[in-house]
Amino acid sequence: MLHVEIKPWATDDLDLLRRANTPELMDPLGGPESDDQVIARHDRYLRMQQSGTGYQFRVVIPERPEGVGIVGYWEREDSEAELEAGWSVDTEMRGRGIASAAVIRMLQWARANGETRPVHAYPPTTKLASNGVCRKAGFTLIGQLDIEVTPSNVLHTNDWVFKFSSQIVT
Repeated sequence: MLHVEIKPWATDDLDLLRRANTPELMDPLGGPESDDQVIARHDRYLRMQQSGTGYQFRVVIPERPEGVGIVGYWEREDSEAELEAGWSVDTEMRGRGIASAAVIRMLQWARANGETRPVHAYPPTTKLASNGVCRKAGFTLIGQLDIEVTPSNVLHTNDWVFKFSSQIVT
């Protein structure tokens, strides 16, 4: 069985964001970010944790303590009553169950730290692996949603939700 851990986001995790800033991952969101934008996002992750509005984590496996990906959750822009989750795993590490295990660990951490708000995830309808992560982590599919990520760039997503009140984090 694969041993996956999550570690709270730290100042030395910037390289994880740089590695995730690929066309494959970022094109649906408007394209890769400039290095200044990546640094700004890194700073935003650190500020979220300080303010308690969200938490990002480095995903770690024994042979890669520097991290193989990112997982986290944050308050949705349109609703403080709900959270949004996201994740990414380095390309060469995909297909090993790391993302699913990391999302489960994140949900366990959130529950242990008193989180009760529903957590949504919005993977594109075409990303079968990301939708599989939601299923394996115990999210419930509630429908589809079109999200305008930039003017004239609409992302067709599935809307998955995890409710701490009714679902068990395994």
